[in-house]
Amino acid sequence: GLPLHQPASYKNKEAEELVASYNSDLCVMAFVTLFVPEEVLYIPTHGTIQYHPSLLPMHRGPSSINWPIIQGSTKTGLSIFWPDNGLDEGPILMQKECEITPDDTLGTVYFDKLFPMGVEAMLESVDLVKAGKAPKDVQDLSKGSYESWAKASIAEVDWSKPAAEVHNLIRGTDPAPGAWTIIDGKKLGLFDCRRVEEAAGDAGTVVAVDDDGVTIAAGDGGGVRLGRVRPEGEGKIAGKDAGIAVGTKLGA
Repeated sequence: GLPLHQPASYKNKEAEELVASYNSDLCVMAFVTLFVPEEVLYIPTHGTIQYHPSLLPMHRGPSSINWPIIQGSTKTGLSIFWPDNGLDEGPILMQKECEITPDDTLGTVYFDKLFPMGVEAMLESVDLVKAGKAPKDVQDLSKGSYESWAKASIAEVDWSKPAAEVHNLIRGTDPAPGAWTIIDGKKLGLFDCRRVEEAAGDAGTVVAVDDDGVTIAAGDGGGVRLGRVRPEGEGKIAGKDAGIAVGTKLGA
């Protein structure tokens, strides 16, 4: 089989010499978190192509699946592009779109849509490079966006927000980093969210607990129903089994 190498950095002569030793025709990258300089990217005969899970130039950056969902977008997609020293700024080879449905999560968008589409798109892209027909369409960065990591610090729910915004934050961070709130001074992770059109009660108040989960009022008269929660220090459990009483107020 092929040898496996995992350099800690590509910003040195040793990495350049390693990549050059492959005598490769094309380098293929996906979910690369290390910076790979052009001195390495351009070593293969046909250079390097990379998978990015958004419709570039929108959602450049490391959490590009989370943010379209959090922002309430109804579509996203993937890009195969020619990387350079910019951050997700190189010319586009191919793009494919997919729908974000009202109850899609980070997990469903990636595993059910962007992952299988990405495998197909990368194979198609390699064939185009091999045939000498691979496009290099320059990105218009003025029409794009960049977001940093979707970390736990952005995933705390503000229950005064409209139900749609709360719903989008929870599903856009499900399963990672996981939206959360405070209950009795401890963190409570929030998962398997569904939007509820009417939830009469003060924002952040539990208004119902049943077999479908825990329903919490948001700031606009609507609410969300949580099928599963994760008490601090524990694993995920069904919302109905978490011992959360109707009338409980969530939030700091």
